[in-house]
Amino acid sequence: MSTMFFTLNFRPSRLALAVAVAATGYAGSSSAEETAEAKKSVMPAMEVVKVVGQKEDHRFNATGSVNLVELEEIQRVQPLSTEDVLRRIPGINIKSEEETSVIANFGIRGLSASESKSLLLEDGVPVAPGLFIGNDRYFNPRIQRVERVEVLKGSSSLRYGPSTIGGVVNYQTKTPDDGVELSARAGSFNMKEVGIEAGNKNAAGDAFAGIVATHATSDGFMDKGYTMNDVMAKAGVEFANNQKLGVKLSWYENDVNMSYRGLLLNDYKAGADYNPAPDDDFLADRVAFDINHEWQLSDTATLKTLVYWSDVTRDYWRYAVDTNASVAAGRWVYTDNLTGNNRSFERTGAESRLTLEQPLFGLEASTEFGLRLMHEKSNDLRINTTRAADRTGTIAGHLQDSADSVAGYVQSRIVLSEKLALTPGLRIESYQQERLNLQSNALAKTSNTEYLPGVGLTYELTDAAQLYAGVYRAFSPASNSLALDGLTDQQLDGERSVNYEVGVRGVAGSTSYEVAAFIMDFSNQVVTGNSNTGTPSSNAGETSHYGMEFSVSQPLMAGLNLDANATWVPESEFEAGTNQGNRIPYAPKILANLGLNYQLEQLNLSLNLHHRGEQFGNEANTIAIEHPAGKPNDIWGGLLPAYTVVDLLSQYQISDNLTVSGSVKNLTDKRYISGLRQGIYVGPERSFEIGARYRF
Repeated sequence: MSTMFFTLNFRPSRLALAVAVAATGYAGSSSAEETAEAKKSVMPAMEVVKVVGQKEDHRFNATGSVNLVELEEIQRVQPLSTEDVLRRIPGINIKSEEETSVIANFGIRGLSASESKSLLLEDGVPVAPGLFIGNDRYFNPRIQRVERVEVLKGSSSLRYGPSTIGGVVNYQTKTPDDGVELSARAGSFNMKEVGIEAGNKNAAGDAFAGIVATHATSDGFMDKGYTMNDVMAKAGVEFANNQKLGVKLSWYENDVNMSYRGLLLNDYKAGADYNPAPDDDFLADRVAFDINHEWQLSDTATLKTLVYWSDVTRDYWRYAVDTNASVAAGRWVYTDNLTGNNRSFERTGAESRLTLEQPLFGLEASTEFGLRLMHEKSNDLRINTTRAADRTGTIAGHLQDSADSVAGYVQSRIVLSEKLALTPGLRIESYQQERLNLQSNALAKTSNTEYLPGVGLTYELTDAAQLYAGVYRAFSPASNSLALDGLTDQQLDGERSVNYEVGVRGVAGSTSYEVAAFIMDFSNQVVTGNSNTGTPSSNAGETSHYGMEFSVSQPLMAGLNLDANATWVPESEFEAGTNQGNRIPYAPKILANLGLNYQLEQLNLSLNLHHRGEQFGNEANTIAIEHPAGKPNDIWGGLLPAYTVVDLLSQYQISDNLTVSGSVKNLTDKRYISGLRQGIYVGPERSFEIGARYRF
């Protein structure tokens, strides 16, 4: 049983499975036949929520690039965060702030990694706290609960929304098999993590329940310590009348000693590794549930409905700095003034999709109709206090943001011939935003409707090679803080882009490969609001992005496999305005991954290389890495140098029940700049980890 709500009906044979393996760019990908068997071993008989992964016969039906990372590859990487997985997928650039990735900073295909224009899902459910009201980075799913990562780019992402300009990232969570699995690992920076997965199916196999829980603590690289708890429970049942029901409940909390502030330049050059904001804290928690229902109405009609609710709180306590003293000292000098930027986000949504397997115009077709209703609300409370008052003080600002949205969608895959299929579709997103100042009772509203057509095709060039192509319109809404900046309707349209993609994927002998070319043509980009004097406002105009992605998987000799991918984005720039001709920040021209994996009986060894080319840290394309004169607490700019990080990873299966692992991450102890904000964020230094998994 698979209760699936956003299914991209794949038809993988050896071609499709091999392409899926090559697309990940991970060390140690196996043959297509082995991959099929591996999927069977990790996928239980019944799933709660799923997006991609159904098998049919011999074709991919997806009209855009699709990257899949299975549990086996995730475990091989031994990730601490989702970023450890995403950075290895072609087209994705990461701007990390600390090693646990408590906030999501990634860009796809030349879009800035410091701004989100890509939709983030968990089991098909939006998880970014505010899609329309803003602040969408402040929750990121824990990799410890994830079984599969999928990234959809090109016209395949038309089925989702909003914010699908770069694509869609979906984390599929684990559904525990029968039994209990315990895991533990420890490593550098006093990192300790323990986890449990437990599940059970009834004798008939038509009902199950399970739990996945993790607790982790660490002093953190640069003393950015954290304590993390994550619990997820699932249950599902299949009824005799062609209906299925699934439920997922989750709770997460994280306390991280992090801040907006990085190292000042002289300390970075001197190799400093202290926490530049030792008393600042980022406190987050999330409670959520999803209920999904599938009803097989007939042999040709299926109705799937998903209802979801989540509540996220994020308290961010930061101390003020003495600017003059900081400049003189070359490091942050803090005062006793403390500000709490405390926000909560609540979302309620419902989505239904009706799929009809019925001919159109005498041709074989599969048509899907979708409808989504969603309400979002946030409470933004700013508190001024002092160190002595211990997080109680005067309310300095109190805003309430909300948004109501409705989306309609239709798409049909029409088989024109044995080799050619066409997939036209249309999505409509309509939303109303509201901002209320709870101190003055001032109120502002705005609304917008977007029409998003698209069309894609697949063509079987040979039995082992497929051409795919698509063009679609995508958008990302201007958040409340921009659209209603200063409690005034700024008359901002959403960010709009027309996206084009063409690619070939296939198998040549033992080699699997994929090559894709893409163009993203923005008619409008939204930049910072104007209530902050001296900061540009409204729509920034046209930008253009184009490039190519390459992936290959190749067995070299018995037990040894090569996986590689590269992304080349020669143009990602502003076409008008003050920054005309400048490159989009956090959008390197080159990204590349190389993996060598060696399997010898129960031993697996992997050597992974990740390369990020140089990139600019601001729209002005400043070369020198520095803060604006005399203002170190402003946003920094500069050209961030390229770097390459090497990881050495190993796993050994001692018995059917016990697997041990070890890793050396950043093997060469490369010191590099991962990003800029109020100072320099430093990439993690060399670290060591050991771990074990035991299944009862």
